[in-house]
Amino acid sequence: MPELADFLRMRYWYLAAAIWTALDQLTKWLAEASLSYGRPVEILPVLDFTLLYNPGAAFSFLSNAGGWQRWFFIVLSSVVSLALVILLPKQKHLLGRAAFCLVLAGALGNLIDRVRFGYVVDFIHFHWQGNYFPAFNLADSAISVGVCLLIIEWYLVERKQDKNA
Repeated sequence: MPELADFLRMRYWYLAAAIWTALDQLTKWLAEASLSYGRPVEILPVLDFTLLYNPGAAFSFLSNAGGWQRWFFIVLSSVVSLALVILLPKQKHLLGRAAFCLVLAGALGNLIDRVRFGYVVDFIHFHWQGNYFPAFNLADSAISVGVCLLIIEWYLVERKQDKNA
């Protein structure tokens, strides 16, 4: 178990995660306050803001599962968030810390929605020539960027270890 000194050393990373989580919640609140459900508002020719609710996971996975998925995703997000809080101080590289920070923020942002509403609020909706990417939010963006950073870090660390071997 990490010591208090580890947590204090990482306080700015935890603060960054808290700020991103707050921005996520603020943008979701603004979306709900200013958009009508399911009615797109064009921002750019390839971007709409469309208020949607997702009771499932990524790409609406398990969205029609009958309600049990809410509790499953609440438990899963809670466990992942706790693990990230504990493991963040163990990250040796900047990329790893940034990645864990972003994934933590995203997990917390969507966890808050699931606890409050039973679904995740999505509103960012990209499309191209009649093809629509699933709607998402800032929490989803943080998770996606964080995972990409983890992959990049893993690749760079593996290459460095291969060179040193």
